[in-house]
Amino acid sequence: MTNTHQYSMDLRFFSRAAVAVAIMAAAFVAPRAQAQEPQPPNASDIAEGMRLFQQKGNCQSCHGWAGDGRKTDSQMPDGANLRETKLNRAGLVMTIKCGRLNSQMPAFDKFAYSDGRCYGKKQADLKAYPTRMPDPPATLQPREIELVADFLIAKIVGKGPMDRAKCVEFWGSETDVCREFPK
Repeated sequence: MTNTHQYSMDLRFFSRAAVAVAIMAAAFVAPRAQAQEPQPPNASDIAEGMRLFQQKGNCQSCHGWAGDGRKTDSQMPDGANLRETKLNRAGLVMTIKCGRLNSQMPAFDKFAYSDGRCYGKKQADLKAYPTRMPDPPATLQPREIELVADFLIAKIVGKGPMDRAKCVEFWGSETDVCREFPK
């Protein structure tokens, strides 16, 4: 056997071995990376989501500051009681992003109905619904939508009716608005 032929065989062997090692490494590493649970949002993310809910998105004008449907603006449509919603985080993200068809819940994604990303519909399709979806007070970036959803999950969804203790926990201290609830 010549040196060239032996070198060629060694090269093929090591190339195949390297590919096999890479495949095995990917098989062991990829499932672990995918299996990791998403980290719960930190306090600053929840605070930012609350700010977006109250200010930029102005969600409280329809849903109320506590998310209980007791709106803060009588000129706005009645919002759902988010404290009783059955939506999970993904459902909340979709609803904030795309709004609710045939309702007064606006889509906060600027491009929601430009390319069919929401419910497979485009802007022209919305004309078929008797109730016109209003424009939002501001559009939200995808990360902002996620922050609002994280805030809702942490502070509102599934928390039951608001009471004084929940109000103090919600705001972080006794505030004027908490005084409307009995001790």
